Amino acid sequence: MGKTGRTERTAVNAGEVALCGLFTALMAVGAFIQIAIPLEPVPMHFTLQFYFALLAGFVLGKEKGSLSVLVYLVLGLCGVPVFASGGGPAYLIRPTFGFLLGFPAAAWLAGFLTERLPLKGLAGRIIAAAAGMAAYYLCGMVYFYGISNYFLQTPVSWYVVLVNCFLVTVVEDSVLCVLAAITAGQLVRIKNKISGM
Repeated sequence: MGKTGRTERTAVNAGEVALCGLFTALMAVGAFIQIAIPLEPVPMHFTLQFYFALLAGFVLGKEKGSLSVLVYLVLGLCGVPVFASGGGPAYLIRPTFGFLLGFPAAAWLAGFLTERLPLKGLAGRIIAAAAGMAAYYLCGMVYFYGISNYFLQTPVSWYVVLVNCFLVTVVEDSVLCVLAAITAGQLVRIKNKISGM
């Protein structure tokens, strides 16, 4: 009985670690599925990373989902070229780094609200994804403004931040919110079925 219980716990833990690793890898893959947007003063990228960050929160929950995304960030900051434009600690002073910080925030909030909202199913996940998107954009926009104006001495107005960091991609990211909410329903069912085997 004791041995069987330990074996089952080990299998579950190994499965959870594998899933976390999978979502870390998907974040890296998502960085290279990108559309470059040539804006001034800093070019932007539309990628699928936000989609995978939301899925991590939905499928793994707030803690493991955000952890898998944080591992991705650590790998990139250590120099592994997993970000949209490479990697390394110098990324910290890029104005767009705030959006990378927004990924674990989005994953955590999506997972948290999915657990806590009284509204379940697709509608609840869409609301949770929208909240995750708000956190993602807030991190990105505030960081962009702060680094540009107070560290890089490249003055930008909040109008420029609003246009470059929000308006050019918010429609596409809203679509990703809906897609993530739909996909997550299927993935969670598959995960629960496998866990119950």
